[in-house]
Amino acid sequence: MASAVEQLAANLSFSALANSEELKKRIWFTLGALIVYRLGSYIPIPGIDTVTLEQFANQNASGILGWMNGLAGGALGRMAIFALNLMPYISASIIMQLMTSVSPTLEALKKEGESGRKKINQYTRYGTVLLAAVQAYGIAVGLEGQGNIVTDPGWFFRISTVVTLTGGTLFLMWLGEQITSRGIGNGTSLIIFAGIVAGLPNGVAALLELGRTGQMSFFLILGILVMAFGVIAFIVFFERAQRRLLIQYPKRQIGMKMTQADSSHMPLKLNTSGVIPPIFASSLLLLPLTVANFSAGQGPDLLNQITSLLGHGQPLFLFFYAALIVFFAFFYTSIMFNPKETAENLKKSGGFILGIRPGEKTAEYIDWILTRVTAIGAAYLVIICMLPELLVGYSGIPFYFGGTSLLIVVTVTLDTVAQLQGHMLAQQYGKLLQKASLRSSKR
Repeated sequence: MASAVEQLAANLSFSALANSEELKKRIWFTLGALIVYRLGSYIPIPGIDTVTLEQFANQNASGILGWMNGLAGGALGRMAIFALNLMPYISASIIMQLMTSVSPTLEALKKEGESGRKKINQYTRYGTVLLAAVQAYGIAVGLEGQGNIVTDPGWFFRISTVVTLTGGTLFLMWLGEQITSRGIGNGTSLIIFAGIVAGLPNGVAALLELGRTGQMSFFLILGILVMAFGVIAFIVFFERAQRRLLIQYPKRQIGMKMTQADSSHMPLKLNTSGVIPPIFASSLLLLPLTVANFSAGQGPDLLNQITSLLGHGQPLFLFFYAALIVFFAFFYTSIMFNPKETAENLKKSGGFILGIRPGEKTAEYIDWILTRVTAIGAAYLVIICMLPELLVGYSGIPFYFGGTSLLIVVTVTLDTVAQLQGHMLAQQYGKLLQKASLRSSKR
């Protein structure tokens, strides 16, 4: 049976995709949902002077607003209904996961299974509404203080902005859940991915324009492009890297049959947390930076200092960004992989690691290996995200060439392709089982 599955995996092709009606429906649904998202990113909120807003966005393209605008697919620069994107939802998810690990009540809910997970998701949605409303109100007040961007300042504009932007975030949250359940890939990641990819042509054009006007030399542009391809190759290598633990299974008697001794591998990904740490770190940094940026020059001196210290390439920004990436790499890995539970499952199935006693010793050994693997993965994420950030801060390279954006694009692409191959393999395997059952019935 295993050889048959391997043969199916080796023979996967686009012909299998063409013959799968369900898979084609999933792909078309995903593309349709992403088109809806992109259309919504061009619908501005009411009460905005778009010409003045465009000038303000161009002036702040290299600052934190440009960074946020890149993650939002340009929706923030246009102050569209999806300007907040999914950042409030991601921030609420971070807070809920942190609370789950420290609150006995939420931890008990998590252990209840599907019903507990639904309750935690509901609490996350409530948190999303609260965070989106606070951020939307901050944006409304900030816009009123930026010249003539708002045509009719006042409470009506603030309330309408809060309702519109909060509703846009909730719609994207729902759209992401629909993509995950009815489409291909992770909906939240794909929405962020689509926003970044949509801005790539403008990023390339801006880079070439810098070369045409003489602000950047030809060799520097060439070096940036070579670095981008090198970073992509580096990401692909590390995202596929694994630390395999050899698992042995002794001879066992099942009924009247004696099974042979066997061995398999337990793969531990070098980067178990994927793209989550940079996204979580970015979303947490955006919360105070949004307030600081809109209040710069008008608020207290402390906020002005925060704006300058937390800019691209600044030491304080790099320190907090790296620290948060490392923290979330270990934190998310601890949520995704439980060494004690894995050791118990191995013990129940009769598997063991050579030279390690089953049970608690196995859990300690797996945790020891996982900690070191995660340390390498966290260092890899910091390198990927830090080096391009330095270039963004000191040479004015467009955001789209940053390490976080490249990491999101490559990781989401690899994950989506893997899920696509999984659906194709499941379909071919189902057909193989049908043929086998037909042959057995004829006999």
